Amino acid sequence: MSNKLTHEEQEALVISEDPEHPANLISELCREFYKLGWVTGTGGGKSMSSNSYLPEHVYLAPSGVQKERIKPEHIFVLPFAQSSVPRPGSKRDFLRIPSKKGLTESQCTPLFWNAFTMREAGACIHTHSQHAVMLTLLHPRDAQSFKISHQEMIKGVRIGGVGKTLSFFNTLEIPIIDNTAVEEDLTESMAAAMEKYPDAPAILVRRHGVYVWGNTWEQAKTQSECLDYLFEIAVKMLLAKLPLVGDN
Repeated sequence: MSNKLTHEEQEALVISEDPEHPANLISELCREFYKLGWVTGTGGGKSMSSNSYLPEHVYLAPSGVQKERIKPEHIFVLPFAQSSVPRPGSKRDFLRIPSKKGLTESQCTPLFWNAFTMREAGACIHTHSQHAVMLTLLHPRDAQSFKISHQEMIKGVRIGGVGKTLSFFNTLEIPIIDNTAVEEDLTESMAAAMEKYPDAPAILVRRHGVYVWGNTWEQAKTQSECLDYLFEIAVKMLLAKLPLVGDN
């Protein structure tokens, strides 16, 4: 369902010279994540909720487009207060729908809402990191989570993604859920994993990628980077037959 804002009012939601404006930030971050190989082939996604501009609005990168070429005018804007909580197949309320032909709302929308509502996150990042995918493949098929400890980069990760940062001696645990043919069908299994693992800062999706959230876009980005480092080192440790937990 769309809103009744004028065209000028809709455009004002995404056009700004301020580099900290969410529409500008999402476009910039997508370009940077593309360089890291996280959002190639139109994959991945980025969304911001709470921000200093419009705290009741959600800014959402479009789906199925070249992420390195996203512009602020390509961003969808939704009210955080929806007629109903976004679920697979449900209709959303929009404040702004891009005018460019072919742009569609991200399939990740209901998964981003999990982070916003269950963790009160201000930003959520979804990547198709090869390190994340390989890590899930190196775990047994029935493994429900990934654990690692005694790694310096753990200190950049927050409890539940939004709490205090972990210490070097803490054990980080992230649930692993099975992939689905349609992305938004991951919504319920992601929510169940978040309930079961309240201290987890992210959700790994087997053969797919990872969802990471934070209080702010800076925290979500920092944790995405730290986690990707930990996923990469974990893959190397597993291949070298080194234990992931403990300081042996």
